[in-house]
Amino acid sequence: MFNIRLKIFIAAILSFLIHQSSTAADSPRYISLAPSTTEILFALGLDSEIAAVSSFCDYPEAAGLKEKVGTFSQPNIEKILLLKPSYVFCTGLEQAEAVAGLKRLNLNVYVSDPKTIDTLMKSILEIGEITGKFNQAKMLVERIKKEVSDIASKTAVIARETRPKVFIEIWHSPLSTAGSGSFVDELISIAGGRNIAFDVKRPYSIFSAEEVIRRDPDYIILAYMDKKTPVEIVKGRLGWGGISAVRNNRVYNDIDPNILLRPGPRIAEAILEIYRRIRPNE
Repeated sequence: MFNIRLKIFIAAILSFLIHQSSTAADSPRYISLAPSTTEILFALGLDSEIAAVSSFCDYPEAAGLKEKVGTFSQPNIEKILLLKPSYVFCTGLEQAEAVAGLKRLNLNVYVSDPKTIDTLMKSILEIGEITGKFNQAKMLVERIKKEVSDIASKTAVIARETRPKVFIEIWHSPLSTAGSGSFVDELISIAGGRNIAFDVKRPYSIFSAEEVIRRDPDYIILAYMDKKTPVEIVKGRLGWGGISAVRNNRVYNDIDPNILLRPGPRIAEAILEIYRRIRPNE
């Protein structure tokens, strides 16, 4: 906490000496601190205008070549100021303090924190408007909506009680999952599944191993690629041998966690990957 405040203080001095005494370059300069907004900026064709990203921004490949301004949760505010961005794009997750600090320094900041596909579409359009790429944003939104609709048209008629039960394991220690109102919960539903944590009233929450056993999911999807926790270790957990997903070899860890957990342009791909695993015969 103290270090962040000290950085903001130093950044304020830099702002006075540098930022306030100069004008931004003719070409827009954008900084993205969130992997999801970085993907959106690239999808809108803004590669040449992206001045820097956080070290967590790893897609597309070109993002890895951009200058880095700290981590997702601890951005380097002094470096951001020196780059004199036209706009800084952030997310609400874990970045609230950094966002507040950037705003105090009179930087233009956009916070993207969609909880649903509809609010993601709204966020893409807003980013398109800010960056002068509104037409491209409209086309991107239309494409994503069509891809999502193509899957939803196959699953919308499936009655809830006949849908396979799905447990998406966000992390293993502590055991965590996505509850009601989360982005992931909506993905499961559109893919034709039923989230076993549907009644958990928090988007992301700790979930006991005993409760997973009791709710007996038909499919388990691990939303991480941790080599220390392969499928066989999950299957070998105490008491999990009787879970339907385990008995029927339906535990998966082969979906890129970034498409599952990032509210970005690849959202239809995430739904399709879930669909292919929980409805393999369709």
